[in-house]
Amino acid sequence: MSTIAHSHAQDGTLVKPYWPPLTADEVRHVLTRYEDLAGEVTLLSFSPRPFSAASVVEAGKQHIFVKRHARAVRDADGLHEEHAFMAHLRGHGARVPRVFADRRGNTAIELEDWAYEVHELPHGIDLYRDAISWTPFFHADHAYSVGQAMARLHLAAQGYDALPRTGRPLVAGFSIFASQDPKRSLAAYLAIRPALASYLKNRDWLHDALDLLHPFHAELKSSLSTLQPLWTHNDLHPSNLFWSDASEQSHATAVIDFGLSDRTNAIHDLAHAIERSIVEWLALVQRPDDPERVPIHLDHLTALLDGYESARPLSRVERSALAPMTALCHAEFALSETDYFLSVLHSEEEARFACPAYLIDHARWWRGAGGRLLDAIRAWGEGKAR
Repeated sequence: MSTIAHSHAQDGTLVKPYWPPLTADEVRHVLTRYEDLAGEVTLLSFSPRPFSAASVVEAGKQHIFVKRHARAVRDADGLHEEHAFMAHLRGHGARVPRVFADRRGNTAIELEDWAYEVHELPHGIDLYRDAISWTPFFHADHAYSVGQAMARLHLAAQGYDALPRTGRPLVAGFSIFASQDPKRSLAAYLAIRPALASYLKNRDWLHDALDLLHPFHAELKSSLSTLQPLWTHNDLHPSNLFWSDASEQSHATAVIDFGLSDRTNAIHDLAHAIERSIVEWLALVQRPDDPERVPIHLDHLTALLDGYESARPLSRVERSALAPMTALCHAEFALSETDYFLSVLHSEEEARFACPAYLIDHARWWRGAGGRLLDAIRAWGEGKAR
């Protein structure tokens, strides 16, 4: 994280943050509610993530992580959904940072229009601190370690049976294409998101997206009843982990940032990990008329999947579901992100980066140049089945 406040834009550039950066006085006021954290503070860095404001903070003799959200994005109830999941994971051996509770036992603090959370700083280094989610691993060994970390999260998540999150912006859920009838599920999705529904009214974007993605849903359909529901991270790219060191053989020491977590399934989560880090989508943003030149890191794909299977072998149905799920998994988050830009930031200009650009351009890529990646996923699964 930088010592100067800036934010990652949709095209990968650095811009002025959407949300004002944290201040020392603000953090000091929040920390008065916590045992052993009150007193003088020093802000050591500013996160470039665009959807909230966050800093590594020196408080007394401790280094901690403080994050502030607009309550329209995450109120205390929304943060408690994430914290309860994280607590379950920690209780079952997963390497997830502890969320501090204040003197009243609350892990989320609401002050005026904001909600705050305070985390311990994990062991290791923030190796990918300046990387955005659509950039590749530095080394194939890192991809292998992320696969292992994800598999261990899935094993630790078993038995956590909270209901899916409903209606919150910026959640990577799985409801539309989890249905046998995506059109009906999409109508239900829009019914509780009026700003998104209004924006899409009288436009053909959803029809275009459903038409492009239909073959992948048809391929996935027979597996849907077999994929077991599971609370998942849904954003496990390399900058959402801490690392042992900066070497090629570095391994993940902790998983962070559960803001997109929801009740989906293990294959949905694994598909998101592929979508986030194996394809360099920024090349499609920069050269939309040349989709064949979007880099695909097939060596990282194999390493990620082999790392996953070293800790949690996939079933035959899960292997066959992975390719179509990879082509579908971006759609619901693209709509959630669009809703965020409309209902929270009130910006149609920003919304267009998510829909139609993210939703439809990526769907079109999967129907064309992306077939090479989907074929590689299928080939990997067939090889494991032998």
